[in-house]
Amino acid sequence: MLMNTHEARLDALRQELKSRGLDGFVIPISDEHMSEYVGAYAQRLAWLTGFGGSAGTAVVLTDPTLSPAAAMFVDGRYTLQVREQVDGQFYAYESVPQTSPALWLGENAPKGARIGYDAWLHGSKWAEAASAALARTGGTLVAVDGNPIDAVWADQPAPSADPALVHDDALAGETGKAKRAAVSEWLTARGLDATVVSALDSIAWLLNVRGTDVKRTPVTLSYVVAHADGTADFYIADDKVTPQLRQHLGNAVRIQPRDAFVAGLGKLAGKRVAVDPDNAVAAVFEALRTAGATIVEARDPTILPKAVKNPVEQQGQRKAQAIDGVAVTRFLHWLSLEGPKGEVTELSAAAKLLEFRQLCGDLRDLSFDTISGAGPNGASPHYSVSEDSSLTLAPESVYLFDSGGQYPYGTTDITRTVWIGNGKPFAEVKDRFTRVLKGTMAIDRAVFPKGTNGGQLDVLARQFLWQVGLDYAHGTGHGVGSFLSVHEGPQRIGKPAGGQSGTSQELLAGMILSDEPGYYKAGEYGIRIENLVLVEPRAFAGADGEYFGFETLTLAPIERRLVDTGLLTRDEVTWWNAYHAKVLEVIGPQLDGDVKVWLEEQCRPL
Repeated sequence: MLMNTHEARLDALRQELKSRGLDGFVIPISDEHMSEYVGAYAQRLAWLTGFGGSAGTAVVLTDPTLSPAAAMFVDGRYTLQVREQVDGQFYAYESVPQTSPALWLGENAPKGARIGYDAWLHGSKWAEAASAALARTGGTLVAVDGNPIDAVWADQPAPSADPALVHDDALAGETGKAKRAAVSEWLTARGLDATVVSALDSIAWLLNVRGTDVKRTPVTLSYVVAHADGTADFYIADDKVTPQLRQHLGNAVRIQPRDAFVAGLGKLAGKRVAVDPDNAVAAVFEALRTAGATIVEARDPTILPKAVKNPVEQQGQRKAQAIDGVAVTRFLHWLSLEGPKGEVTELSAAAKLLEFRQLCGDLRDLSFDTISGAGPNGASPHYSVSEDSSLTLAPESVYLFDSGGQYPYGTTDITRTVWIGNGKPFAEVKDRFTRVLKGTMAIDRAVFPKGTNGGQLDVLARQFLWQVGLDYAHGTGHGVGSFLSVHEGPQRIGKPAGGQSGTSQELLAGMILSDEPGYYKAGEYGIRIENLVLVEPRAFAGADGEYFGFETLTLAPIERRLVDTGLLTRDEVTWWNAYHAKVLEVIGPQLDGDVKVWLEEQCRPL
């Protein structure tokens, strides 16, 4: 009997592990920068298992006779997807945060096991936790010399050689020199000599550079060591460096070969060096320890300034939304005509939405792979459509799409749920949609005092679902970058339990977040409504301290046929009408003909 592709790859990996004297190996979705989205060369988990999500980890034990001999770990976003893409005959399905690879290894690895891991793909905290879990049964965590998957992945792509791109200071709103000066002040105030900046979006923000090395995220593969004197060492492959880049960076940024990074860390002997344990891999910590540097764990000093958008970035986001909203509106109009014919598929719908975005002229990339979910596929929050899974949008059904674009002045992310067909939506669907809508509006309308964090706001979005015993298994909102990562920390809106990071971060004026509650009925449909919002000051006469609220950034009509107006309060109807009046005001003048007439109908008051 012939083995399928992923079974053969699993067998090849086990043979490689056996030759290295390892009893198991841990495979995350990660790269040397702990990125959420990684380049093709780093898609090791997808190659091994077939899993196409953006967050997950596999553990493979060398002995295939053990039960279980391998496991896949995903969070609630991928509960359905992992079962569709990863063969349960070979992998047990495990849910995070209820368990973790470290805990699983402690319970399932053989006594005295030697479990391998790639120190360039894991954080130091993870390595410490896994080592402790294994030690309880006499096991050892072993940093491998060369990733064993790379040894058996015959046609593994090479890392991108695309040139780094200059991000104009006029779009950034602040020069790279000023940003390095702020980092210098941060280091000096703490008695530190340098900081390692290894997160790709942090590097892009700090130096005002971008790139095309990672699909959907405009970054360039590199490292930075920023020094207290305001200079920096920029480790990047020689073939990615252009004359324009050299001129842009200036003499205070020393360009070094990327493969000299470890040697560069070795030169920090005797220095006090800040490293962010949430963004730097374990190998960075080990290289600094070996060099004799004093490691000071601290948040990457670019994280918070990057999250708080300056006025230029804020205005850039508004410009991006005005353009993106036209594309989404044109798509919704097209869908209203073509969807009821029963010929549109999830793939053709996603392709059409991309086509409308490309007509805008300034689109550099999507901000993530479009989630295009018809009927039951929409019930998987982070569903990834493929040729094998693509469904036809059936008349009289629910369709959900979640998508975004990368524009040179902003990153967009929008979700709309629509009714396909000309008949009346089912009462249950309207009820669930309206409860999700009320949650979206509750976040958007929130006013809160300085010091409030995203964990404290989360219940506002869930309350209407909770009232009828329903909920959703993902966060309510994530930070969004400025022509950078569509998922950007440190802020988020979500349940504070379960070890989720970011919910304790104070929300500050200038931060951009998504506002996206949802509801998912397995096997039938999914509902999500997402707008991006900007934290802004709110002034009140006689206010006791500083207060904030949200400016709604996303501009595209919401499906009015799915609204049960009987569930809306007067204030919620007022919000709906005001929001759609703004959509018509900004998007309407950019349209004409039938599309404009359609938009006017969608935006008329409830």
